[in-house]
Amino acid sequence: MSQDSNSAYAVFEIDLTLEETRRRAAVMTALGADWDPPAVMRGEEEAYDLLYSGLDEKQQETYDMLVEAEILPRRRSGHAAD
Repeated sequence: MSQDSNSAYAVFEIDLTLEETRRRAAVMTALGADWDPPAVMRGEEEAYDLLYSGLDEKQQETYDMLVEAEILPRRRSGHAAD
């Protein structure tokens, strides 16, 4: 884009680096010092195990169809849905 004075456009730039740093700091403050990401991930895996356990035949067929269509991720061997 040309920077001549006859242009109908004006260049507008803003550096959001400081604002992004503030936002990230606020997120970390909200999470607290006792936040444990590996524990959160383990909890999510346990929730998925419960969600997909005890499926009846029709539910298992639907689950398998959704996995095959790559709508749901394939569970590792040993998970409840396998």
